[in-house]
Amino acid sequence: MVKTKKRKTSATKQGSKDNQSASRAEMIRNLGNKVKAKAQDNKNAKILSVLKDKHREEIIESALIKYYNSEELKPYQAELIKMQKHLEWAGKKMIILFDGRDASGKGGTIRRVTRYMNEKHYRVVALGKPSKIQKSELHIKRYIEQFPHAGEIVLFDRSWYNRAMVEPVMGFCSREQYKRFLKKVNSYEENFILDAGKTILLKLYFSVSKEEQARRFERRKNDPLRHWKLSEVDLQAQELWDEFTEKKRVLLQKTHTKSSKWWVIRSDDKHLARRETMKLILNSVKYRGKSRSLDFNMDPDIVIPGDRELKKMTSEQKKFGTALR
Repeated sequence: MVKTKKRKTSATKQGSKDNQSASRAEMIRNLGNKVKAKAQDNKNAKILSVLKDKHREEIIESALIKYYNSEELKPYQAELIKMQKHLEWAGKKMIILFDGRDASGKGGTIRRVTRYMNEKHYRVVALGKPSKIQKSELHIKRYIEQFPHAGEIVLFDRSWYNRAMVEPVMGFCSREQYKRFLKKVNSYEENFILDAGKTILLKLYFSVSKEEQARRFERRKNDPLRHWKLSEVDLQAQELWDEFTEKKRVLLQKTHTKSSKWWVIRSDDKHLARRETMKLILNSVKYRGKSRSLDFNMDPDIVIPGDRELKKMTSEQKKFGTALR
């Protein structure tokens, strides 16, 4: 059973953050001094002479944070390899859905999850627009065609739940198609996926705040290396924020079940979202050789069961007239 750890008090959290900040600042200063000491050649000396102390510390801090974040994920990435081997040995199948708003960190998390996995035993599926023939068929059919075989993991970068979120908001499906999907999807999952325990299904909804989404969109607009990520939906996502929020509420209300739960991942902090997603995936499988020293307890402020998120959204709707995210 997947469980989240007990909440820390705000005072404990703040104290922990202050200690981490102080330690990080000390490491930055020490590393900066080492850089100065090793700057023997003209090139390094020239760079250091141009950079002001503040800029030098910012660069070092950025590199340091990136390095430590990467190192913190590695033990969990090693565990994912063990889990993958176990699924292959046991002949089990695993399907992980990565759904949520645009710019919520789905793709980046998928890349970290699969980075060291055996490519022969996993696939990332990101389906484009359906063809004319596919539009005339059962909506979920083209996703079923991508389901894993025994010993394989398939990660869907957006899933059949597009029909419950993006499509109705953007007018890509009719109201009747939307309502029919919500009525049938639970039975689809029971019949096609939850086959006597042979298939493990994880449904993840990445939840980003409106402010953070706007910041990420702005970066995509201004960064030529990220500009390709901008889509038709992206350009309207902020204006249609409340519509997407309402579809999320209905999604959780109708499709979070005891046998097929949703897990909401708070993703404003990309690193925490990636780390906690790995823990969630690892906790969903009993596999051989699981580390006894690694912390697998999930942060309840990052990983939230769908029913708890729904209660929070309902409370916000009564108080503010709409849920906040």
